[in-house]
Amino acid sequence: MSTSGHDARPGPGETHNPGPAVAPRQAATVILLRGGGEQLEVLLVRRTPEARFMGGVWVFPGGAVDAGEGDGDEAHRAAAVRELSEEAAIVLDDAAGLVKFSRWITPAQVQIRFDTHFFLASLPAGQEPQIDGNECVDLGWFTPEAALAAHHAGEIELVFPTIKHLEQLREFGSVDALLAHARGREVQPIEPRVILEGEVARIVLPGEPGY
Repeated sequence: MSTSGHDARPGPGETHNPGPAVAPRQAATVILLRGGGEQLEVLLVRRTPEARFMGGVWVFPGGAVDAGEGDGDEAHRAAAVRELSEEAAIVLDDAAGLVKFSRWITPAQVQIRFDTHFFLASLPAGQEPQIDGNECVDLGWFTPEAALAAHHAGEIELVFPTIKHLEQLREFGSVDALLAHARGREVQPIEPRVILEGEVARIVLPGEPGY
């Protein structure tokens, strides 16, 4: 399935679903930040190309909520802390310190769906990310603008939600400015739609023509 619009396309594993919508699985993602009051860099990890879902794609660390992590906000925070530890070897002492940033729900027209809660967190002092070489095979610190430029140059592969988040993040000159903006802000869920036009699919966001 090819796409047009937003310079985006369904990523690996985002197969079109012609039947009834699949219920999205709860998930959490951490946008790990460094730079303090001076700059803003984000951590991206590259999923192994062998993965059935999103193989080879550069993403923010994250994954599905486990059954034992409960439900609601507490479960999303627990999953976020666990996934950051598993995928990047970063340990956060306080899940309550995560700052809510966004919530994205995979379009109903896609087979594998997630209801993902995105959190912001600063890199803890004295820690450096590491990949396990299994689920994740590479990592890098990027300014949002540099990550987008690397994607457009074909150097790294990103998918639509990551691109849209990086476009938001590039508006902030420092970690401190971003966190000050995000704290206390009410987060509304965003559910893009895939509009099929013959062999071409177009991704639209709430408020855009055709949504």
